[in-house]
Amino acid sequence: MAKPKNFNSSETPNRREFIKTSGKVAGASALAGVAIPHVHANVNDTVKVALVGAGGRGTGAASNALSVSAGHGPTKLVAAADIFEDKLKSSLNGLSKKHKEKVDLGKTGKNGLPQRAYIGFEAYKEAISNLDKGDVAIFTTPPAFRWVFYKYAVERGVNVFMEKPVTADGYGTKQILEINKMAKQKNLKVGVGLMCRHSRARGAMADKIQEGAVGDVVLMRSYRMHGPVASARSIPQKLRNEYKDLEEIRWQIRRFHSFIWASGGCFNDYYIHNIDECCWMKAAAMGDPEHTGGDALNVMGSLDKWTWPIMAQATGGKHFTKNRQGQPYVDQNFDNYSVEYTYADGTKLMHYGRTIEGCHNEFASYIHGTKGFGTFSKNGHWPAPSTLYSGLTPNPKNETWKFPARETNPYQDEWEDLLDAIRNDKPYNEAERGALASQVCNMGRMAAHTGQRVMWDDALNADPLAPGIEKLVGLGGDSAPVKADANGFYPTPQPGITKKREY
Repeated sequence: MAKPKNFNSSETPNRREFIKTSGKVAGASALAGVAIPHVHANVNDTVKVALVGAGGRGTGAASNALSVSAGHGPTKLVAAADIFEDKLKSSLNGLSKKHKEKVDLGKTGKNGLPQRAYIGFEAYKEAISNLDKGDVAIFTTPPAFRWVFYKYAVERGVNVFMEKPVTADGYGTKQILEINKMAKQKNLKVGVGLMCRHSRARGAMADKIQEGAVGDVVLMRSYRMHGPVASARSIPQKLRNEYKDLEEIRWQIRRFHSFIWASGGCFNDYYIHNIDECCWMKAAAMGDPEHTGGDALNVMGSLDKWTWPIMAQATGGKHFTKNRQGQPYVDQNFDNYSVEYTYADGTKLMHYGRTIEGCHNEFASYIHGTKGFGTFSKNGHWPAPSTLYSGLTPNPKNETWKFPARETNPYQDEWEDLLDAIRNDKPYNEAERGALASQVCNMGRMAAHTGQRVMWDDALNADPLAPGIEKLVGLGGDSAPVKADANGFYPTPQPGITKKREY
């Protein structure tokens, strides 16, 4: 697809080579304390960014991309896409006010959107068409679409940052893993929004654990318990005046946390951070984008190296079926989840999730070993209270190690790391690790929704929740992967009844 005629790209054949070289020279000059003049005035070394998915997380990711340090800049937002005009306008308005000249999408048209702001299911292609090799596409739509967008970006040779989770079912996981083989062949840089993996405090703690600071790991516990969040609870569309005229597919995407096919539900989008950081402490990929610890598509054949859970059993349930006004909830989420993950060596990971008002809240992750205990999340993602203790409790008297510095913001650090890899041509691909972390969530969620013990391969090879999603280009109601009945209700999990599928 050709670029818009009035988009003046200053790309030259040696632009990316210049970026790689300039990054290395800049680093050397900093060490030597020598200022090196800019001798390539005819070369534009700006990394261009296209945002696909202009919700809150997309806006935040774009802001982080435009906030990278001078050593990894400059960056500029040159295109954006969404299927909702109001979201796109709001996002670009906020980004323009904060970052000013770093946001350049062309002249504003009669619709109030700039020239390179695109609306529709095919808009991601238009946004990406404004990028060149070495630039970055941000994917922050619901994860069901992630593999479709990723495939297009990889074919175009564009670097990618994709928000977590990267899949909502096993089919999506297999697609990401297969597409990623091409990304590696092309040496593309790929970041995944599991920003806790870029936490310097957690990284230091992971190193201590691998050195034996807590002995053999036997148990990990994670908690994400709070009130209802985002769009995880929904009443029938016809009862929402602002949404009643939306096509079925756009209604479901607008309320994506309510629909498992779109997001993996509340489980994947909110619990993945705690679950993934526990897997990290167990040694899963150890933060190295090039190492997974086993064959991602042949778990049972590589159990001696596999460091992700291989089985899950779980409970969960829906406790509240109506809101305070008596209107029924029609979403597909449970209100609470308790999952026991089992590793090949017998180690357990227990995850507890709850979205109910008035209950005890906890947001934390812990690790237990034969020689000690550790905590690496408490009261949120950042800052991380990475601390190790002797014994089984966080008694200050038994503290054996604590991260010694003030932790920087991991949301920003993940972008610094990605741009550093782009400019200095460092190996950097987090897609496989992100897909496997997402699949751990898919497995646990499936265990709760079916009431069965679910093995890794069971979840990986389950029927796709959104078949044919790559062909979704229109806004017709028949395009939606799930349909509402006459009263606006959708199929929901029935543990013990739907044993092979989640609904």
